Amino acid sequence: MIKQLTEAIAWAKRLEDERGAAFIELALCLPIMFVLVFGLIDFSMIIFDNQMLSGISRQGSDLAARDAFGSENLQPIVSALETQGSSLNIGTKGWIIVTEVADATDSTGNLISNDPIIVDQAESQTGIAETSATAAWVSNPAKYLPANAATVLNAGQRLYVTEVFYSYSPMTPVGGFLKTSLASTLYDVAYF
Repeated sequence: MIKQLTEAIAWAKRLEDERGAAFIELALCLPIMFVLVFGLIDFSMIIFDNQMLSGISRQGSDLAARDAFGSENLQPIVSALETQGSSLNIGTKGWIIVTEVADATDSTGNLISNDPIIVDQAESQTGIAETSATAAWVSNPAKYLPANAATVLNAGQRLYVTEVFYSYSPMTPVGGFLKTSLASTLYDVAYF
């Protein structure tokens, strides 16, 4: 009888020790699991937002290249893109710049230089204030174009550049937990 009682007590003590071990394992694994899940959520949202920005920038350059709203004014294209990006709240958390670029010509249409200049530019009226990577004012040389842009443009041709900026804010606290920050401003550009 005493032998059975001793075995029962030893078995109960072993069971108690195992429960404590499982609790410690859970306590060690839970933070890692939270970081993985929260990281997955935030990186998925960054990828989704980048895809949305890519679609908006391509749509803007396509609309401008097809002369959808008339080449004399690019502002309706910016307004249409802000409407398209309403799911991202691009009107307050973003900035859209549509730029028309062409080779510099004189009043008779003769080519002055092979360096493209800005012919027209329109941008968002509200949202985060950003500066165009192409350039900021009409008649200025266009900077940061693809390497072959100057050779592709022929006299009378136009290149349309749509730049979309978006202020991304993470959905989860994983950045604070890891003492790091994710991308704060996302950027996409399309050339047509």
